[in-house]
Amino acid sequence: MTHVHSEITDRIAHVTLARPDKLNAISLEMLDEVIEAAHALREAEIDCVVLSGEGRGFCAGIDIVSLSSVMGQDMDELVLKRSHGDANRFQEFSLAWRDLDVPVIAAIHGVCFGAGMQLALGADIRVAAPDAKLSIMEMKWGLIPDMGGMVLLPQLVRSDVMRRLIYTAEVLDAGDALDAGLVTEMADDPLARAMELAQVIAGQSPSAIRAAKRLIGTAETADRAEVLIAEATEQVGLIGKPDQMAAIARAMKK
Repeated sequence: MTHVHSEITDRIAHVTLARPDKLNAISLEMLDEVIEAAHALREAEIDCVVLSGEGRGFCAGIDIVSLSSVMGQDMDELVLKRSHGDANRFQEFSLAWRDLDVPVIAAIHGVCFGAGMQLALGADIRVAAPDAKLSIMEMKWGLIPDMGGMVLLPQLVRSDVMRRLIYTAEVLDAGDALDAGLVTEMADDPLARAMELAQVIAGQSPSAIRAAKRLIGTAETADRAEVLIAEATEQVGLIGKPDQMAAIARAMKK
């Protein structure tokens, strides 16, 4: 029985964590299903992805019972081994979504803790319900954030705030998470708002959206010279092409 459901409508993929009886806590089996869902979308004809959780919350974090079942195994093999490029299996859980060539929007309600928070960090945009609760919770279990989120978190949160959130495992409400930079915006119905944003994105030039995501990734990690040449290269690849001419035609009609 799968705990991750995917459906595509009008070039928008909706991926749902579906283990509501456990607040979508991530078992090792479910972790692999999340990765498989992301990888399957690499070849899909889509323009945007929405991530959400079924039931009362987005994701309560890692399933500690499931995790404890591998504690006696060789940690070098389980954690240090690079199984997905430069990442391990646990890191790919989050980074696979950021590595998709289309934008990903996380719709957060209820709890978003630990592994759930790191999964949400893999999205380009995070929309949270006002009563959502978010936490980088690994310290509660005597662990550190290690599922790819530490690649992404420093891009969103000031260093001192990030350190406080990691050291204390503090639970934030959506308003404080918005102030901290963990959340992009709040909405009473985050899934409806995420779908609305996805429809706007899907209405843009597909080539320009993909180029923009590549360029943003470069801008966040490269030096000035690399960013400037990436800007120019991506723009040259767009100007005068069918997608761009269609975008101009749409803009002229408005």
